[in-house]
Amino acid sequence: MSTQKETVFELARAGKLHASHLIPGHPTTAAGLLDNISPIDLTVIGKIAAGQASDVEAAVTAARASFESGQWSELSPADRKKIMLKWVALLEQHAEELAALDCVDAGKPITECLNTDMPATIDTFSWYAEAADKCFGRISPTGTEALGLITKEPIGVVAAVLPWNFPAQMYAWKVAPALVCGNSVIVKPSELTSLSAYRMTQLAHQAGIPEGALILITGTGEEVGEPLGRHEDVDIVSFTGSTEVGRLFLKYSAESNLKEVVLECGGKSPQVVFEDALLDEAVPSILAAAFWNMSENCSCGSRLIVHSSLKDTLLHKLKQGLDSWKVGLPTDPDVSIGPMVEKAHFEKVASFLQNPGKNAQLVHGGRVHSDLGSGWYIEPTIFDHITPQDRLFQEEVFGPILAVTTFETEEQAIALANDTQYGLAASIYTLDVRRAQRVSRKIKAGTVSVNGFSEGDITAPFGGFKLSGFGGKDKGMEALDQYQQTKAIWYVNQ
Repeated sequence: MSTQKETVFELARAGKLHASHLIPGHPTTAAGLLDNISPIDLTVIGKIAAGQASDVEAAVTAARASFESGQWSELSPADRKKIMLKWVALLEQHAEELAALDCVDAGKPITECLNTDMPATIDTFSWYAEAADKCFGRISPTGTEALGLITKEPIGVVAAVLPWNFPAQMYAWKVAPALVCGNSVIVKPSELTSLSAYRMTQLAHQAGIPEGALILITGTGEEVGEPLGRHEDVDIVSFTGSTEVGRLFLKYSAESNLKEVVLECGGKSPQVVFEDALLDEAVPSILAAAFWNMSENCSCGSRLIVHSSLKDTLLHKLKQGLDSWKVGLPTDPDVSIGPMVEKAHFEKVASFLQNPGKNAQLVHGGRVHSDLGSGWYIEPTIFDHITPQDRLFQEEVFGPILAVTTFETEEQAIALANDTQYGLAASIYTLDVRRAQRVSRKIKAGTVSVNGFSEGDITAPFGGFKLSGFGGKDKGMEALDQYQQTKAIWYVNQ
């Protein structure tokens, strides 16, 4: 008997993995279809509905009607929790299927999808489900002449616009907190990776979440994302992706109804290694920060800022560590590095191999693999002697290329770490607790990890400074705030 994973792989080979809109009262058949091309071998694994403005209008109308009806928005938080937990149980039953969908759709290594992405996705839904009935309002400190109630209400219609690098996990980060607050949510996955979002939405409806409270619409950013961003009846857009597109959503808001906008955008995260760091313990985390998920990761530690006294030793250890990072077909459980997600992105990343910097020195890698079928594969690459003036130091690559720069003093290290327009994440390696505290405070980033690479678990808010973020946070209790409105109700004692 085939496992869930093997069934998905078989359907992919047969070109039968499809995704369509899930909009109540609206045809699932689309006027247009997009080929869903797997980055693994460039085969067409299915068709994706190509949404248009008319589909967006139907989705927003259905979401607003559902919200105003109260079928989800006025359900008690305890009852919403029960339904969410039923959804969690279904996600657990289908975890292997969902992991395989992300593998073939995004080119993500199946082992990572099974052991990291799906457990984190399910934990997110479970955590927010349990938080649903544990959020309290407040009473204003008044005298006897009045009673002031400060309450939280769902904001209304939420548009969640997702990236392609962590399809299932980013779905959870957006949808779970928005739903538990009582909103109606319209999910727009990337047209490159719609399969797991489609399947999770089906399972949500099976669990009892009303179809109008969780809607899926697929298609391109131009045809679906922009109309959602401009729609007068969408109350908030939560977007993860490039800073360039994030700016567009702010523009759409300004030119329409001044809807709330939450952005989690690009990064150029530093990894700062001081002279007292324990290198043998640091190397696995440094490699994970630099190359995990093919470096298609907003918090990727793509700049290694290392004390000059350690550089040669550290680079030697990093090269040794990369011996176990196998590049290959992501369906292979032993593979750590799969393909770039699409041709345009591959070409962008490959351009850094040809032009890393004026004095750049290749330390490891640098090759494009053409012997792995016909996908877009780049091996983990390290360049030394990168300066702040180099493109590789300043621009987000979103591919497996690590830039190495040295420093002499703590002040230099901090200046180099902050010499970027981004501020999403950073890592510090040192045994000096006081130094760790000083440097953590001075680095301008939303998440700073010490002696390891981490974005924190679901309890910790995630979002960036500068061009990396705007308007709110993903994860933690803080994520609930952006999907609610604060209201003051004032009772006057006559």
